[in-house]
Parts: sequence; structure tokens; C-alpha cells
Amino acid sequence: MTLPRIAIDAMGGDEGVRVMIEGAALARRRHDRFQFLLVGDQARIEAALEQHPNLRAASEILHADDVVSGDEKPTQALRRAKTTSMGLAVDAVKRGVAGAAVSAGNTGALMAMAKMSLRTMPGIDRPALAALLPTLGKNDLVMLDLGANTECDARNLVQFAIMGAAYSRIVTGLAEPRVRLLNIGSEETKGTGELRDAATQLKIATAELAMSFDGFIEADKISRGDVDVVVTDGFSGNIALKAIEGAARFVGDLLRRSFMSSLRSKFGFLISRPATKLLSHHLDPNNHNGAVFLGLNGIVVKSHGSASAAGVANAVAVAARLLEESLTERIAADLHRVGADVIRKPVARSGPSHEPRSGASHEPRSGASHEDAA
Repeated sequence: MTLPRIAIDAMGGDEGVRVMIEGAALARRRHDRFQFLLVGDQARIEAALEQHPNLRAASEILHADDVVSGDEKPTQALRRAKTTSMGLAVDAVKRGVAGAAVSAGNTGALMAMAKMSLRTMPGIDRPALAALLPTLGKNDLVMLDLGANTECDARNLVQFAIMGAAYSRIVTGLAEPRVRLLNIGSEETKGTGELRDAATQLKIATAELAMSFDGFIEADKISRGDVDVVVTDGFSGNIALKAIEGAARFVGDLLRRSFMSSLRSKFGFLISRPATKLLSHHLDPNNHNGAVFLGLNGIVVKSHGSASAAGVANAVAVAARLLEESLTERIAADLHRVGADVIRKPVARSGPSHEPRSGASHEPRSGASHEDAA
């Protein structure tokens, strides 16, 4: 099957052109059906391509004069969308020149540009940032939102769950992913009114969808392998993600320090080297690189800014697989199957009311921010 071209923001990421081109070349070697639109400074891209003739043969260059900086505010970046490598890569998806866009640049700017250019799908109020995380189980888990929306209501969380389950079915191959809402406890009475409303709605929605809803999950249970999709707001999700990443680095650093503490420890390291290599591979974020903005009318994948060439190649592979497996169409079909009544109407519940006061809007609050995106 010939996939549409993948637009790559060649200027994004901590090291820019070199790593992005190396990553694309590695993806091309692994999957020779890929075609690319490389967006950025033409002279620098052409120089980098000299080391990768195989990639050159499968690529077209789209020159861009400007680059979005890592500390640039999304509102500022939006004003330059038509001249930056990031903005032109996303625009290529909008125009149908490419089937997906991949960038390792400023997350908030990428989200703002993608939402402005591609718009959200019918039945989706807000896009969400989803990523794969390693677990002790047989499969990775999908977690969303990881920073695109700092505040979410029940309707948003239900929509995230539907999108996350569709994504999980593609990347894990599971027929019915197990979905849970991140909460401070597993009991039905715990958490905010929005969480309890979302749980009620998801119990109804699962009757129509290829997914199971198992209630709430606490943060310390995320990686045990008992869940396939973890749903939360972007504020909590971003904190949880960085806590998990920090814990992984802590374990790795602690092991290295322990193995270097004495001659006996160094000898123990040699004996346990196969096990430590497996641990290092499992915890390496490059092996899970490629977060996805779900809910847009197009595929946009965010590579980690510090990703290696192998990590960039994984992000490109994620984009290609989602195109191949028609992620957007699957989400649309699930939304249609559930119907607007489940994903849009607030659910009445007993106890103190958390509904807005009379006359207040049920639309999502405007407090959602892209400034603190992962």
C-alpha cells in the first residue's frame, strides 16, 4: 500500500535539521514505501541529504524562511504560521499535499497551528495529546490528555476516551481496550463532579463501542499493565507524565551510581548487564516517541524535542501507521455509533449539583491553555 507523503518540520527539535533528516532516513530504510515533504531551510536540508541518498530519492523540499523557537508563545507563532517550517508542514496536511505532519518543535505552537488549520472533527470539542507509555503488561498503554487542555469537563473526557480507545486498537491490536479515568481513588464516590459524570456517560457509551470501561485508576497503578487507555485532563496528565519520566530517570541514575560504587558492584554490573540493557531499552523514551493530536481533521504527530534519530524514526512510523489504519475515519465512526446524546448532554446525578448556574453556558471553559503543553 502506498501511503501519502509525510510532511516533516526539519527545523524542529533541540538539534534541528541533522537529527530530523537522520530520523527520516532511518524510517525510509525500514519502510521504503514512505515519501516525504521536508520543510525548512532548503540549503541546510540539501546539505544534510548528501549523507542520505535513499531519502533524497523519496523526498521533496519545501523552503521555509522562519522557525518557531522553543520558548515562543503559541499566539506569536500563529501569526507566522505561513512562513515557519512548522506552520507550512501542518498546512501541507490541510491542502492534501501530505497525509500527516511530524514536528519536534514547540508543542503549544504545534497544537495551536494544527487546531487553527485542520479544525476539530465533528463531535469533538477539543483535540487531545496522546502518547504511548510502557507497562509491565504485554502492551503499552495510551494516555491522554498530556497537556493540550488544562481544564476539561465531562464531555471532553468522554470524547478523549473514545479517541484514545480507537488509537489503542490501532497501535496495540487489542479488540476491546480497557479504559479508565485517572482519579485520586478507585471508588465511585471519589473525584470531581466532572469525573463522576464522565464515568456515568462512559458506562453508557461502552455498550456501543469496542472498549471496556473499568472505572477509575490511581496514578501509582498506571504502569502495572491492568489498563490500556488512561484518560485525564491535560493539567493532571502532564504532571503524571513528567513524574513517570522523572521516576524512570531516577531509577536509571540510581542503578548507574550503585554499580560504580565499588569494585564488587562493577563486577555485579557485568553479570547483570543483559538485564540492565533490557531495562534501559524499556525505559528509553525514544522507543515510545511520537505523541499524537487526536480529534483533528488530519494526522499531526509530536516528536520529543530531545529525541534521537531513532526516536524521530519512531514518530514517523507512528504517523504512517495511523494513516494506513485510517485513525480519523475510525474515530468518526465511533462518534457516530455512540451518538450526540451520550457525548454531549450533561448527566443528572444525585447529591450536590455541580452544574453551572442558571443562564451559564455548557460549552467548554475558555481556560484551556496551550502554554503549558508537554
